[in-house]
Amino acid sequence: MRFVIVGYGRVGSRTARILIEEGHDVVVVDNDPDRIERAEKAGFETVRGDGADEGALVDAEIEAADAIGAFTPDLNVNFAACMVGTHHGCRTVLRIDEDYREDIYTKYAADVDEIIYPERLGAAGAKTAMLGGDFNVVADLATNLQLTVLEITAGSPAVGKRISEVELPEAARIYAHGRETESLTIPLPGTELAVGDEVAIIVETDQAERVRSALLPASA
Repeated sequence: MRFVIVGYGRVGSRTARILIEEGHDVVVVDNDPDRIERAEKAGFETVRGDGADEGALVDAEIEAADAIGAFTPDLNVNFAACMVGTHHGCRTVLRIDEDYREDIYTKYAADVDEIIYPERLGAAGAKTAMLGGDFNVVADLATNLQLTVLEITAGSPAVGKRISEVELPEAARIYAHGRETESLTIPLPGTELAVGDEVAIIVETDQAERVRSALLPASA
């Protein structure tokens, strides 16, 4: 798969590194010459330019990308990059910063495929680790959100369905998927679920049981 990463800062660089380690093609777009130099030294294809500029994203071959991740600290740049990605038919992931507010989330959520706020995700992972758990447990992301990784087992009503066909509550979103022997990665809507697959889901706490019913066997 091919991914465009806008912004080679803390979030963008780590995301790019994970994707390339998993064998994907990654191109980094950034307007900072020092960051572009670091990305090139790390082995990435790069485009120096403003992530909000369609021309820079066209140079990054956005039309051939499966997804774009807009991870700069500037929400306006991130949103503009995602809108270019939408125009070119790829999946869009928008970063918002630690000053997360419900009104900001609501304003942008309808126009992109996923919204991430890394500071909250990082805090959730740290808390889980300190409690002696691992990532495959439910972790609090906010007062009303949870993150969980579920395995698709025999008897699941989701077996054989495409991700886009799984009937989840409106307040839930599958944001990562992995085969039995693969790492979790960004899913495509047409990906068909099979026994042994894992899916990572963000869901509002009061809808968690409905998600389990949609993905796990009735006796689980």
